[in-house]
Amino acid sequence: MRKFYASAAVLALWAGAAAAQDLKFAPGEDARFNWASYDALKSVDLKGQTVKVLGPWLSADQQLVESVIAYFEAATGADVQYSGSDSFEQQIVIDAEAGSPPDVAVFPQPGLAADLARKGHLKPLPDEMSQWLVDNYAAGQSWADLGTYAGADGSKHLYAFPYKADVKSLVWYVPENFEDAGYEVPTTMEELKALTDQIVADGGTPWCIGLGSGGATGWPATDWVEDMMLRINSPEDYDAWVRNDLKFNDPKVVAAIEEFGAFARNDKYVAGGSGAVAATDFRDSPKGLFSSPPQCYMHKQASFIPSFFPEGTVIGQDADFFYFPAYAEKDLGQPVLGAGTMFSVMSDNPAAVEFVKFLETPIAHEIWMAQTGFLTPYKGVNTEVYGDPTLRKMGDILLNATTFRFDGSDLMPGAIGAGAFWTGMVDYAGGKDAQSVADNIQKTWDTLK
Repeated sequence: MRKFYASAAVLALWAGAAAAQDLKFAPGEDARFNWASYDALKSVDLKGQTVKVLGPWLSADQQLVESVIAYFEAATGADVQYSGSDSFEQQIVIDAEAGSPPDVAVFPQPGLAADLARKGHLKPLPDEMSQWLVDNYAAGQSWADLGTYAGADGSKHLYAFPYKADVKSLVWYVPENFEDAGYEVPTTMEELKALTDQIVADGGTPWCIGLGSGGATGWPATDWVEDMMLRINSPEDYDAWVRNDLKFNDPKVVAAIEEFGAFARNDKYVAGGSGAVAATDFRDSPKGLFSSPPQCYMHKQASFIPSFFPEGTVIGQDADFFYFPAYAEKDLGQPVLGAGTMFSVMSDNPAAVEFVKFLETPIAHEIWMAQTGFLTPYKGVNTEVYGDPTLRKMGDILLNATTFRFDGSDLMPGAIGAGAFWTGMVDYAGGKDAQSVADNIQKTWDTLK
């Protein structure tokens, strides 16, 4: 019997050692991390309990999220089983309607989460989590609102906790080109427009813009219009537009389309002239930044675009970015357009709620921050943990945001956000007037009601 207990003790030690070895960063060793938040998790005893998580992350991203999950497991004793799916949006609906959902689902956009909440498939998160987001995330009310939906009974609750963000409000440039020409990074929209005119006056071309994307041609222009909506209209107007309470052909929306046109439909402003905008593939569009002499000086695109820069390009040296600025005169703060993932509970498993609460700890963010592909608006993290200065700089844009809004086209019905909005922007880039384009998009939306 003594041998059995001794063996059991040895096995427990081995299991503990194995768990420690599975942790990417040894607890307590690197002072940059908030290890106190990890130690506090140890008061939550979930030994013998299993949490099943379904999300969109596969391959390298799956390994990254599992490196975070490992800390929750090590601290609480829970067994978290993550499964990734490249058809998450379809799978989660099938599982929910079949009555066999995961304990936790990771939604790549809030529209689907809102649909499932309305159908009664999501569980309300603890009431205090909504206030936690308001208090602890930059532009916190924006993030709390992003996860707040009407349930089956019509009452609103926080159903989705935002974790991991992406930034779209970025302008890319080559620092050497700016230095050679004596240009400074603009900090307001007024300065950006003045710089655009200065580059033309100096004989250069300010912008590279390309909308081509195969069957999805036109989508890069939707990001422009969404960013412009946030720079000339209130966040409430943006929300109403996404819901179609503010009609697509409302003067406020038409004005935002024309703000995009002020850049994209001016032959002097765009490499190849305005006629090339719709025909240029978005992946090829930034290449003009790197030609000699430069074919353009600036390119607006989200944080993923360096994947299409010339091989060997070092961000921060060969290329860099700045925040797509707001108008100083309009007093709308520092709005940021982006995307992100949302964690929701779909079962009555109490360990699932504890897992989502884990996302309130700095360590849950810092472990992924220290690696790659992760941004957070959490004010409680140490930004020195970011794995590279590019991520830190993008993270600072999130932390300085006064308003955050999710990509609007992703929140609209598919026939609009992945259909009429795309094709309408191609028509607009080709010369059709903004009002007519907006009228046609609204006509399509009216057919969906």
